[in-house]
Amino acid sequence: MFSPAFVPMAQPASDPTSPLSLPEKGSGDKPEEACGVFGVFAPGMEASKLTYFGLYALQHRGQESAGIATYTDQGQLHLHKNMGLVSQVFNEQVLQNLPGSIAVGHTRYSTTGSSRVVNAQPVIVDTPLGTLSLAHNGNLVNTLKLRETLLAKNCPLETTTDSEVIAYAIGEAVKAGKDWMEGAIAACQQCEGAFSLVVGTPTGIMGIRDPHGIRPLVIGTLENEDNPDAPHYVLASETCALDIVGATYLREIDPGEIVHITAEGITARTWATDPERKLCIFELIYFARPDSHMKGESLYSYRLRLGQYLAQESPVEADMVIAVPDSGVPAAIGYSQASDIPYAEGLIKNRYVGRTFIQPTQAMREIGIRMKLNPLRDVLAGKRIVIVDDSIVRGTTSYKIVRALREAGATEVHMRVSSPPVTHPCFYGIDTDDQAQLIAATNSTAEIAQKIGVDSLHYLSWQGMLAATHRDPENYCSACFTGDYPIAIPEPLKRSKIMLEKA
Repeated sequence: MFSPAFVPMAQPASDPTSPLSLPEKGSGDKPEEACGVFGVFAPGMEASKLTYFGLYALQHRGQESAGIATYTDQGQLHLHKNMGLVSQVFNEQVLQNLPGSIAVGHTRYSTTGSSRVVNAQPVIVDTPLGTLSLAHNGNLVNTLKLRETLLAKNCPLETTTDSEVIAYAIGEAVKAGKDWMEGAIAACQQCEGAFSLVVGTPTGIMGIRDPHGIRPLVIGTLENEDNPDAPHYVLASETCALDIVGATYLREIDPGEIVHITAEGITARTWATDPERKLCIFELIYFARPDSHMKGESLYSYRLRLGQYLAQESPVEADMVIAVPDSGVPAAIGYSQASDIPYAEGLIKNRYVGRTFIQPTQAMREIGIRMKLNPLRDVLAGKRIVIVDDSIVRGTTSYKIVRALREAGATEVHMRVSSPPVTHPCFYGIDTDDQAQLIAATNSTAEIAQKIGVDSLHYLSWQGMLAATHRDPENYCSACFTGDYPIAIPEPLKRSKIMLEKA
């Protein structure tokens, strides 16, 4: 039944000279990406191409690896996954070798499991009902316990990911006699943590969300003029991935809900006992694309409001407002609108850099940030600048940007941040490193201002961040700002990242 068409890249990803080798994790100054999941059920259509473009739209959610699994009408599975960007892993020939109208796709940033091709997704597991493929966005907190249970049942676990554990848990439930939907529910009821899943089977796809809905997952519909009566559906992490394939947004999958899409249509059930919505607030602030929609509006609109609230909370006399591109742009525009300080471009981003694997010279390292961001000297010279960013995690990049602005002639640099200080690590699918690496966990705002070299620094308040949602503030997880984790973290796992709190 299982005969995947795996096509390796020209060079193995483990080769340090390979262009697909990955830089060291945690080297940036932002929370590292979550993952992107995508699924297609589209009779008569090329699911692999739809999935390729869906993943292309979700590339911002993970750049380490990408993969697509497809099913033919006969239920045969074909698979291709490897390290690298979507455009590096797939080409026309590879996509032609992925036939079928059912597909599951994934872009990965590893939060559990190392950066190796064996950990790339979708995860594949054989069952009595056929081969399942699973794509996961999130992070379990009880992986070790589940892993021990599965190993005791002689499950051939091959990777270090929690995603494989979920897939094998579904497989074990199916082996015990449950159908696809009941098997998935039985597995998810054993899982603790964050998980938005797309699961492929020979007859359909399933979308599943954890009881808190920490990571997003939406459903869209596709039109097929050649087969208008058959159901055509898309599952995706964000609405921007629906847009790129011409799908129409239907709704989000609710926290604690499972949907099963087959030729008969959609079957939906709430599988969790007491679901409580706790969407990650960083999805709104930074992770999701600004053109994605949540709760009836684009995230651009929310980020614009963040900047407006920020201007009200932290006024300053200045000549212009600039952004750290691209993620700081909406908040910077909002700050400008609310403060009546003109907005201008002061930093130009090289959008073609991507990931580079060639080490710069020492002289280039001294220059620092300019390979990606270059200041406009004639715009900045002699000006008092307000620079707006969405977050500061480690502070290293902020320091380099401020230094570049001063070297370009800015007389004053005032930094404004459209989120509160990040003081706690995330355990639900975002790699924020351990607490000791978070600059706001060990330094006051005044101390951070001195470290990064600004004349003043102000973060948006926690209350302002939530008020800008125009929604019930209880609906969001903001544990990275407060340390209030909605899902209990096992003590050994908690201590592995939280090093500064008293026992």
